[in-house]
Amino acid sequence: MIEGSARVSKTELECARWHRSTYSGSNNNCVEHAALSSGRHAVRDTKDRALGAHIFAPAPWQTFVTAVRDGAL
Repeated sequence: MIEGSARVSKTELECARWHRSTYSGSNNNCVEHAALSSGRHAVRDTKDRALGAHIFAPAPWQTFVTAVRDGAL
């Protein structure tokens, strides 16, 4: 899924530095995040990386992060 009309190259996703979320649960129920070189953010399922990633523009990503930190989600 890509937020907006811009595409992310396969190379950008492959070269990204992925980090496991500190909010992920046990039993390998994890998600990973990467800040992309384009300024966007990517999120993927650790168990099935081949499914691809959800891509977010900076503003929607910050809204999501703030909601998680504030306990709204």
